[in-house]
Amino acid sequence: MLELNAEPLTAEAFAPFGDVIDARTSDSFPINSGRTQRHHDLAKVDTLGENAHTLVSIFVSQPITTPLELTFLERHPQGSQAFMPLHEERFIVVVAPAGETIDSGDVRAFVTDGRQGVNYGAGVWHAIQSVLEREGEFLVVDRGGDGNNCDEHPLDLRITLKD
Repeated sequence: MLELNAEPLTAEAFAPFGDVIDARTSDSFPINSGRTQRHHDLAKVDTLGENAHTLVSIFVSQPITTPLELTFLERHPQGSQAFMPLHEERFIVVVAPAGETIDSGDVRAFVTDGRQGVNYGAGVWHAIQSVLEREGEFLVVDRGGDGNNCDEHPLDLRITLKD
């Protein structure tokens, strides 16, 4: 079983897997007569393949306990998938680079601070939604359309949080 210690999520550490979505570190500008600050272009949305379109959904996830034990990672080869917490929910992010197989030496685990979201790049292997402490609601942006867009790869993992 691969054991990982989830490290704090940073844009630099997560860059090989996609984007960290965080309004606190983004470029922004005023709109709506100055009443709204727009944090612009926070993640690259990919929708690849026949009849592809962008989906905007809300997921409601039940909290997990740690250590988190997983038996697989999944990927979406035809599009990116973004998760943004709606109520400052912290969650664990487990990722591996895009590719046909997973090298256990390349698997990484992160923990968000509750105000960060992630955008997994197309084909990046990742764990299922793993919210901490309480039920979580997430705005999810991903791909809809023809073709298979979800593969699973068996992998035994145990994730702990750094003290």
